[in-house]
Amino acid sequence: MASFTITGYLADVWQKKIYPARITVEQGIIQSIERMAEGAGVAEQYILPGFIDSHVHIESSMLVPAEFARLAVVHGTVATVSDPHEIANVCGLAGVEYMIAHGKTTPFKFYFGAPSCVPATTFETAGARLTVQEVETLLQKEEIKYLSEMMNFPGVLFKDRDVMAKIDAAKRLGKPVDGHAPGLRGEQAKQYIDAGISTDHECFTEAEALDKLHYGMKILIREGSAAKNFEALIGLLHEHPNSIMFCSDDKHPDSLVEGHIDQLCARAVAKGIDLFKVLQAACVNPVLHYKLEVGLLRVGDRADFIVVKDVKQFTVLGTYIDGENVRRENTAYRIQDTEYGKRPEPINNFNCAPVKAEDFAVAYTGQETVPVIEALDGQLITNRIDLPAGWLLDEDVQELVSNTDKDVLKMVVVNRYHPAKPSIAFIRNFGLKEGALASSVAHDSHNIVGVGTDDDSLARAINLVIGRQGGVSCCGGGEANTDELIIPLPVAGLMSDEDGYAIAKAYTAIDSMAKALGSGLSAPFMTLSFMALLVIPHLKLSDQGLFDGDQFKLI
Repeated sequence: MASFTITGYLADVWQKKIYPARITVEQGIIQSIERMAEGAGVAEQYILPGFIDSHVHIESSMLVPAEFARLAVVHGTVATVSDPHEIANVCGLAGVEYMIAHGKTTPFKFYFGAPSCVPATTFETAGARLTVQEVETLLQKEEIKYLSEMMNFPGVLFKDRDVMAKIDAAKRLGKPVDGHAPGLRGEQAKQYIDAGISTDHECFTEAEALDKLHYGMKILIREGSAAKNFEALIGLLHEHPNSIMFCSDDKHPDSLVEGHIDQLCARAVAKGIDLFKVLQAACVNPVLHYKLEVGLLRVGDRADFIVVKDVKQFTVLGTYIDGENVRRENTAYRIQDTEYGKRPEPINNFNCAPVKAEDFAVAYTGQETVPVIEALDGQLITNRIDLPAGWLLDEDVQELVSNTDKDVLKMVVVNRYHPAKPSIAFIRNFGLKEGALASSVAHDSHNIVGVGTDDDSLARAINLVIGRQGGVSCCGGGEANTDELIIPLPVAGLMSDEDGYAIAKAYTAIDSMAKALGSGLSAPFMTLSFMALLVIPHLKLSDQGLFDGDQFKLI
C-alpha cells in the first residue's frame, strides 16, 4: 500500500467548498488533510472523490472485468455497482462467481449484485436459472451488495411467491433492492416501491421520475451506448441531489474509451448545475446507498480519489484506488496474472448447429398487415407498427422478405442452448441497404439475434457467431459477397478476454462496417442486442416468438 502526499484544490463534498490542501496518505489510508494558504506551492489541479457507475452490466462492454477496469480508470472511475445477470442468464451461479473472481484480479472496486430475474421471463429460453435459494446464498456473500434489478414488476405487483422471497431475503440481510419498471406510474409505482424497491434506472421522462421520487425511490440517470436519458432527466438534480445517481447501464468498448461518468459530470456542470450536486450524484450517493467500501476524501477513509485538470471538463490526471495511482500516461497499465492472482479460465454455454438461409423463409398466408418492431435510436423501448404485408411480399415465391426501400428488414432469434427452429419477425429503422448483423449478446437470455436484408446474408452472419461459439458479426450483402467481420466473444458468448483497447478498436471497425452498409443508428449492435429484451415495451422478439410487452404475452 502506497504512502505519499499530494497537493491541489480539494473539492470538499461535505463542506461544499473548494480550497487548497495537502493530503497525506499512509498505507492506502488518508491520514491527514491540511488546509493550505493560497500560493503556498499548491499544485494547479483539483482533487475529487472517485467516480462510481451506479448501475452497469460489465458484460455489455464485451470485456472481462479486469479489461473493463483498465478503460474505466482512465476516466476517473474507481468503482462500479455491477449487475452480472447477463452472464448469469448464460452460465447461472458459476457465471456470477466468475465475475467476482475476475474482478479480484485488478486494483479496481467491483461491487456485484445478486441477479433477481434469471431467466428474465418465461417467454424465452435462457441458459440457466437462479433459484430463490441460490439468490439468497449470493446475497450472503460479502462481495454481493444488493439484489439486482427486479425486472419482474408484474411479479411484485401480484406478489409472486418467488419474487417476494428474493426481496424479503435482501431486506432481511440489510441489502438494497434495485428496480426496473419502465413506464410504471401512480398507484402501481407506489405499490412497487412499497415492496422495498429502492432505485430505478429505466425512467424515460421527467414526469415518470418525479412520480417515483415522490414515493421515495432514488433515480439513476442513465447514459449508455444505446439508452440515453440524460437530457430528459438531468434537470432533476437541481432539486433532488440526495436522490440522484449516474449510471451507464450498458457501455460498448469504443464509447468506454471515449468517456464514462466524467462525461456526465462535464455535461451537468455545463448546464449550470452546482458542482457539489454533480459530485453528490457521481461519487457520494452510490457509496451511501449501497454501503460501498469506497473513500470519500475524509481523514480515515481509503485513499480513493481522482486528480483532474479542472472542474468543467474533468480531464483526469490521476486515479487513486487504495492509494495506488492506477492510471499511467493517458492509459492504465495491464495487470499481469502474478500481480493480483491468476485470471479465471473462460466459461461458456453454447450448443447450436449452423443454420441455412431456407431456415428463415416466411410463408405468406394471405394476411393484410404484419406486426413490425420499430427500433428507436437511443432508446430501449420499441413501438409496434402494423404495416401492409404487400410491402414484404415476394410474389414469385409467395414469401415475406425484407424491403430495404421501406426500411423493413427480417430479424431472427436462434436458440443457442439447444437445437430449435429460429424465431422470425420484421423490424424497421435499422437502415441496412445490404448485408446482415448478428450477435450472441441479446438481452437477457443471450440467444443469437440477427437482422439482415436477405436470408443468405443473415445465415452467413449467424454462422460466423456460431462458428466462434459467441461474438458479434457483420456481413456484406448477397451470396457472393465475402466481406465479413467478427469479434469473437469466448467468455459466455458475451465477453472477450483480450486487450480492452484492441477490442475497442475492433468494435469501432465493425460498427463502421454496419454503418457503411446503411445503418443510421448511433449504435447498431447495441440496439440489436436489446431487440430481444422482453421486459422493455412494446414489441420484441424472443426465441419463442414475437412478444407484446404491454399485454405481456406472445402474439
